[in-house]
Amino acid sequence: MYGKAFAPEYQGALTTLSVNSSLDDVLAAGTERLRAAEQAGEHGEAAHSGLAVAEAHRRLGQVREADLAWKASYRAARDAGDVAAMAWALWSGGTLARQRGALPLAFRLLRLAADLGERGGDIVVRGYSLAGLAETGRIQGDYEAVGRLHEQLLAEARRRGEARHTVWALEGIAQMHRNSGDHDTAYALFEEAAHIAARAEDRRGHAWALRGLADIVSVRDGDTERALALLTEAEESCRAMNLSGALAYNHKMRANVCYRAGRYGQARRLYEQALGEFRAMAEPRGEALSRLGLTKSLARLGRDRAETAAELAELAGILERIGLRHAREMVTRAQSELGVGPAESPAGARARTAR
Repeated sequence: MYGKAFAPEYQGALTTLSVNSSLDDVLAAGTERLRAAEQAGEHGEAAHSGLAVAEAHRRLGQVREADLAWKASYRAARDAGDVAAMAWALWSGGTLARQRGALPLAFRLLRLAADLGERGGDIVVRGYSLAGLAETGRIQGDYEAVGRLHEQLLAEARRRGEARHTVWALEGIAQMHRNSGDHDTAYALFEEAAHIAARAEDRRGHAWALRGLADIVSVRDGDTERALALLTEAEESCRAMNLSGALAYNHKMRANVCYRAGRYGQARRLYEQALGEFRAMAEPRGEALSRLGLTKSLARLGRDRAETAAELAELAGILERIGLRHAREMVTRAQSELGVGPAESPAGARARTAR
């Protein structure tokens, strides 16, 4: 049985904040409490409130501010001698690093966070840090390495009745099944995540689950209208909580659904919207995936083959540098789908087009 979802990253005087609190409200309350703690010389409270500030900035896509905030939280926790708070700050920093596409740094910070969480006796931050490592590996496409860790964390979350963490694990496992082609299993897991999130009043987790369901409904069933309706429902939660990143991924998925339905003009506009949103928050993974979708849409709308080949070749290099294996495979499939294979240079494509 699962209880109501809670946000363990809101600590100290901010424990009254809800998992569904608007990020603007979290940022305002956290900033106010942080200033008061700093003026009073309360290092522990400064670390706790600083963590909330860092997470609000990160989820709002304010990368520079988030980077400064998690580091300040870590320093305050160190000054207070609070090992668990140091772990939470490192978790925030590692999560930000993943969001920025700095995967090696994300692995390093999250491993340190997990170690400190264990030393500090905080099983929650240890679990969140291990989850961060699992998610980083999953995003990278290393399913064999992190699949077992996802299952382990799911079992632990179920045992403790932690709805939010259970939903996260179910969604991660579902995404791996979806990307491996097992759409039925993925749908069942996303559906379970959506039910648990709804009962636990976890609007963020529910929105991500609905996005996953929309993807499966689109790719497996070809039901464009139901997929779009699910995304509209998810978008309401994203807007209510001002979840900039989740909203951008929602728009990208809406573009994916339109592309699959052959609505290339609509897909193009949505990919352009998502691309702008990802660029505003310095999110390279989302930016690259949006560019990929936009390139495919433009090709379907008659774009020059040489330009398409050059764009895909550039995206392949970007994804290779970031270390996103699954996304890199998506570029290869796009090159095959559009008839501009990976072995063909942009100059060769131009020459063939000229003939």
